[in-house]
Amino acid sequence: MIFLITTVIVIACAVLGFFILIQNPKGGGLSGTFGNVSSQVMGVKQSGDIMEKGTWVLMSVIAGLCIISVMFMQRPAGSEEGNSAKSAKSAPAKPAPAKK
Repeated sequence: MIFLITTVIVIACAVLGFFILIQNPKGGGLSGTFGNVSSQVMGVKQSGDIMEKGTWVLMSVIAGLCIISVMFMQRPAGSEEGNSAKSAKSAPAKPAPAKK
């Protein structure tokens, strides 16, 4: 399951990078490369809104998947929680020394 989540995160990061690279901070971006004629024909003026929404959605998806992926990760064998629980189960309890 962690492999699937990691793969989706990598793909989402690549698409997010694409969205960010084709945007222009001054609003030109993808729509600026086609000129005025295409903006009248295709309505590319809306591409800025789509790219901005796509950026926010992909950023949220990546953050959510990173948080969810923690639930599927296994703890290492030498973790403190695992060692203390094992030692408490396997070690017999010693009686307290008597006071004189």
